[in-house]
Amino acid sequence: MKLVNRLLQLYFAPRLRKIEHFKQHPHEVQQEQYAQLVKAGEQTIFGREYGIYRGMPYSEFRKRVPVMEYKDILPWVERMQKGEKNVTWNSPVGWFCKSSGTTEGASKYIPLTKQGLRDSHMRGPLDVTAIYTHLYPNGGAYLGKTLILGGSKKLEKKGDTIPSGDLSSILIDNTPTIGAPIREPHKSIALLADFDKKVRLICERCTKKDVRSLAGVPSWNLVMIERILKHTGKDNLLEVWPNLELFVHGGMSFKPYKRQFEKLIPSANMKYIETYNASEGFFGIAEEPYTDEMLLMLDYNCFYEFMPTDAMGDKSKIVPLEGVEVGKNYALLITSSNGLWRYMIGDTIRFTQTSPYKFRFTGRTKLFVNAFGEEIIIDNAERAMEQACHECGAEIKEYTMAPVFMGEIEGEMAKGSHEWVVTFYKQPDSLEHFTDALDRAMQEQNSDYAAKRKNNFTLLRPIVTVVAEDTFEELLRLDGRLGGQIKIPRLNGTRDYVERLKEFHNARINSNKQD
Repeated sequence: MKLVNRLLQLYFAPRLRKIEHFKQHPHEVQQEQYAQLVKAGEQTIFGREYGIYRGMPYSEFRKRVPVMEYKDILPWVERMQKGEKNVTWNSPVGWFCKSSGTTEGASKYIPLTKQGLRDSHMRGPLDVTAIYTHLYPNGGAYLGKTLILGGSKKLEKKGDTIPSGDLSSILIDNTPTIGAPIREPHKSIALLADFDKKVRLICERCTKKDVRSLAGVPSWNLVMIERILKHTGKDNLLEVWPNLELFVHGGMSFKPYKRQFEKLIPSANMKYIETYNASEGFFGIAEEPYTDEMLLMLDYNCFYEFMPTDAMGDKSKIVPLEGVEVGKNYALLITSSNGLWRYMIGDTIRFTQTSPYKFRFTGRTKLFVNAFGEEIIIDNAERAMEQACHECGAEIKEYTMAPVFMGEIEGEMAKGSHEWVVTFYKQPDSLEHFTDALDRAMQEQNSDYAAKRKNNFTLLRPIVTVVAEDTFEELLRLDGRLGGQIKIPRLNGTRDYVERLKEFHNARINSNKQD
């Protein structure tokens, strides 16, 4: 065993015991978290308004404190931005995480306290290291450099008091001194607002380093890898970094990108670890490679509640951890040391087991398609796309889907469909085969969709529209939103984004013809 690995194991041994403790005693640990949070909440303006007090029973808490979305916390956020103290937490807010989640929607400013940064966002990556070194005591992932491709927005002042920026820029700016020597790229590059310039400098400087692990969003890491290979003239990433061993990823499903990564990093030794880190907190870590089942992290100064998505809006159906059921879809609510109280973060998850509590990310509460009663969530779409690609030998790059509403299909006034706009790294054997495979896979994943598709009852065969490989990327560049933590909205309730993509694609084709 290498000395560095042995030292890491000794260092993380106490933390691994704590992780094992909350796995064995999840409800007790969550009650401890709850007790600490309401004790702090008693000392805040928010707490006084809603009658929060130390020792407050959960039954009383759920009666007094309302479920909150961003529009509900915005007045409190604005008070913090003006410099008011003890608004929703009893210690100062250090930053605001600027987040819109996807390519659409106005920015949100999520408060981040120093306690929240330390106990959640900073603890998460350390726990990834603890778990990985325990799983692979002879691994080499942490014997070299870790390349982290984060956001592209610099910190800015909001209200001339508290800095704001995307989460990754805040994390980069607060990287402990002890971690700086193993992290790439240098902070001066990592915080660049210009994504293209940042990747160019990574190509120039980091390809000469001994990079052994990567971290970030899968889609943007693929963009970076393609440019690195073009810059170096190499065929795969192991020719650039022969000791590469680990990719810690999050932000979107890895499944559609899995085959592409395996082709670009052809190593049986390569490991892929999924995490769930949002602007609001760090919530989950996969305990083994290649799985999207993540362990719910229960001692990050966060108390969890869950609203069944089939009863959205019915606050009486909300349950704490001990009330969840395996296989049921829930919207996630958190109360945390960032001063968020019963905050619905907009994500949905489904538990796969309760001993210990493991879950899959399934989508967004506002990113779904239910135009015809089909109730499609992102998890359905991701799995169907993976299955269709596998059947047709395709490799997907990006995609989005929207309904084609009744009356929009010639000769079919009472029927609708779905249109998928896709780009491929590798084209399918035929578009017809791919469309049929995607349709079959969607029926397997979603019984409501299958019922609507039976005999073309309500839904007709889907439409797959292929656009140029760089369409999504170039539209983001046009909008000044390239890179960072921006994610393509996989599902859309309206056709606005799909139509804009198609118009942009067609305009570029016409422009090329004229040239």
